Amino acid sequence: MKLENKRIAILATDGFEKSELFEPLNALRNEGAQVDIISTKEGSIKSWDENNWGEAVKVDKLVENANEAEYHSLVLPGGVANPDSLRTNEGALEFVRDFFKNSKPVAAICHAPWLLISANVIENRRVTSYHSIKDDVVNAGANWVDEEVVVDEGLVTSRNPNDLPAFIDKVIEETKEGKHEEQEVNA
Repeated sequence: MKLENKRIAILATDGFEKSELFEPLNALRNEGAQVDIISTKEGSIKSWDENNWGEAVKVDKLVENANEAEYHSLVLPGGVANPDSLRTNEGALEFVRDFFKNSKPVAAICHAPWLLISANVIENRRVTSYHSIKDDVVNAGANWVDEEVVVDEGLVTSRNPNDLPAFIDKVIEETKEGKHEEQEVNA
């Protein structure tokens, strides 16, 4: 149990990419972590599965009631609607910023780097993302690369669901390592 006694937050809302939430959730729990689903919406949130609504997941806490200090790391699943909605919520952005301010691992896959852009924590970072938001990432001041998983001082990024095995391995590794004091934030 690599992540025994570790608590991880997954921040999401309706429209998250099904595999990008459920695969990390199950893998992290299998490693012994306590994982909480944090959202801007009470009850449950629905995934997007290829071309229609998919499986739902129960929300454990609203973002306004969540405290970064209770968690060891943060996972941001993609999908198009999910990060696009979250990036307009100041509470969600502040929650993301708090992980960076406290040098804790953050993992973002697919379109989730939009949240990093809106939280002003991506500048001067080496990252990847879904190819369609490459220009957004570059325009926010990041160094975008086309690799399955990129780690930059505790920030883990991946491109799409095909990268999930490498993404999950790095989320586990970075969470196990803990704080990354070299992680810079301009937020």
